[in-house]
Amino acid sequence: MPSARMLTGDRPTGRLHLGHYVGSIANRVRLHQRYESFFIIADLHMLTTRNSRADIEQVAHNAREMVTDILAAGVEPERATFYLQSAIPEVGDLNTLFQNLITVPRLERVPSLKEMTRDAGKDEMPYGLLGYPVLQAADILCVKGQVVPVGKDNAAHVEVTREIARRFNHLYGEVFPVPDMLMSATPTLVGTDGAGKMSKSKGNAIALSDDAATVRRKVMGIYTDPNRVRADVPGTVEGNPVFEFHDVFNPDRAQVAEFKDRYRAGRVGDVEVKEALVTALNRFLDPIRERRARFEAQPGLVDELIVTGTERTRVEVRRTLVEVRRAMGLSSAYTQVRRRAERYRKAVATSA
Repeated sequence: MPSARMLTGDRPTGRLHLGHYVGSIANRVRLHQRYESFFIIADLHMLTTRNSRADIEQVAHNAREMVTDILAAGVEPERATFYLQSAIPEVGDLNTLFQNLITVPRLERVPSLKEMTRDAGKDEMPYGLLGYPVLQAADILCVKGQVVPVGKDNAAHVEVTREIARRFNHLYGEVFPVPDMLMSATPTLVGTDGAGKMSKSKGNAIALSDDAATVRRKVMGIYTDPNRVRADVPGTVEGNPVFEFHDVFNPDRAQVAEFKDRYRAGRVGDVEVKEALVTALNRFLDPIRERRARFEAQPGLVDELIVTGTERTRVEVRRTLVEVRRAMGLSSAYTQVRRRAERYRKAVATSA
């Protein structure tokens, strides 16, 4: 029996960071051994908030960096299909058909869209951003994805996909699976500034590709308890980014527990806690850096993976679209018109 299919991916806006890792990449690494896995490079989604010529010119470079990060994190190239969204125009056809299966008020209830609008510095939501979850449904269902590993932010988007799949199947017959969501253990990761989630656009991220010196510089600048002016002042652990990072990335649980006790009692300084975090993060990132170096030593390999994956995916999407149009009756509409036109041409030719 064929494996169930998993669909996941990212927008090519730069290198991936620790927030991406805990939000979805760790799940992808674990799950891609179990599922037939498609990884989308979602450049059409990128256009909803970044659509300048300069942004578009960076797509190829950012796609390479993104795929390299995913491979470096532990995804095996022979078990993954990477593809560039904009190179498969049939996805747009499916998106157009799906737009009629969802309402504007339903999309306006997707909470992350307003946040994405605000983060992009826009006063009003673009039409494309409102339809972001519909295009995402086309991405997932075009390859008949059955499993979608998601972070907290995308859960509401995938719920729209589930609704569209059910609606289509109800109207036209069983064509699509209703995909399951697999939530990450750590849905979001706070940024180094302590002001919100880790984000490339906010400049508060630690990249998977950062070298040891960069990690140290960023960790030593992490926001901590603002009321703690000296090491002998009792501090707050809850909501403190340094300890949130320790909880996720430091496998020495006894050390973390000791730090928390001493911090609350005013018996340890921020520097000592941060130094231990630097060590823990670099130990975590070292294997990722080593794998990245191996892929970077083979120029063109990642490009080849993207091209072959895109070609394979386009075959799958075309097959799905044929099935969709047949189920909806769209295939027969033009066939009927064309046949009458052919009879007319023959009649004209005969009478001439």
